[in-house]
Amino acid sequence: QLQLVESGGGLVQPGGSLRLSCAASGYTFDYYAITWFRQAPGKEREGVSGISSSDGTSNYADSVKGRFTISRDNAKNTAYLQMNSLKPEDTAVYYCNARLAGYDYWGQGTQVTVSS
Repeated sequence: QLQLVESGGGLVQPGGSLRLSCAASGYTFDYYAITWFRQAPGKEREGVSGISSSDGTSNYADSVKGRFTISRDNAKNTAYLQMNSLKPEDTAVYYCNARLAGYDYWGQGTQVTVSS
């Protein structure tokens, strides 16, 4: 079974930056597609950005395009989400998801708060 642990969240002012990490253990990380989700209070969980297991192809929600960058380092079994130009509406709990052959694994989430 794959275990995921997110880190890097915190309180940041509007316009600031954070880098989230998703550290994996248990199985070969390389095979998994990774997606970052977020859930704000009172809202449904939404996909933010994903990166494939094969060629590193990435995709982004329109709301974060040009501001967020997803990456992965398979040698370190870790995925990242670099978040720049943060806005108050980016405030949410951010979750890392790993998917392979229909199986989903989730981390516990990390809180990101954007406020002055």
